[in-house]
Amino acid sequence: MAGADEAGRGCLAGPLVAAAVLLDLGSIGVAEVRALGALNDSKQHDHAAREALLPIVMQTAQRVVVVSRSARGIDERGLHKTNLAALRESLIRVARPGCICLIDGFEVPAFEYEQRAVVGGDGLSAAIAAASIVAKVTRDRLMARAGELMPEWGFEEHFGYATPAHREAIIANGVSPIHRLSFKSSAYEQIAL
Repeated sequence: MAGADEAGRGCLAGPLVAAAVLLDLGSIGVAEVRALGALNDSKQHDHAAREALLPIVMQTAQRVVVVSRSARGIDERGLHKTNLAALRESLIRVARPGCICLIDGFEVPAFEYEQRAVVGGDGLSAAIAAASIVAKVTRDRLMARAGELMPEWGFEEHFGYATPAHREAIIANGVSPIHRLSFKSSAYEQIAL
């Protein structure tokens, strides 16, 4: 079973990160299956829990792939196309003949393996939940690094989401090199782009 999910789709800044995880629950031990029982939608776990789950996923999965798309790429191609392409690329790189590919919420176009879109899949499938954890932890780490490099926007606190603090930072500092300019957000209304 392969699962794919993304993190950062609804952000004003930073990359979109898609991850795919190939799990073969029949080839792992009881202890690993129990450990994977804690998986759920990454948004249902706090930062510490996601960080604790990541090594379990990495040790248990047969294959893990992460694909990142920049803010400029999202602006050029559009969010939905970028998201589908990133999910597709990550899945192609983990899929094997005979596996079923589960994607959280979307089917990907031009895909040669059996696939199923599962609405709310990160709460229903261990493979999708594992991909959700990988994508979210990876993206959060990237945004924390962006916060170190560009402290005036506080990315390490809000990770690019449209929080009040992030909106205030945009008003005070304008947009950073990693802000998505194609978004029609009220956060951008008070500044000249």
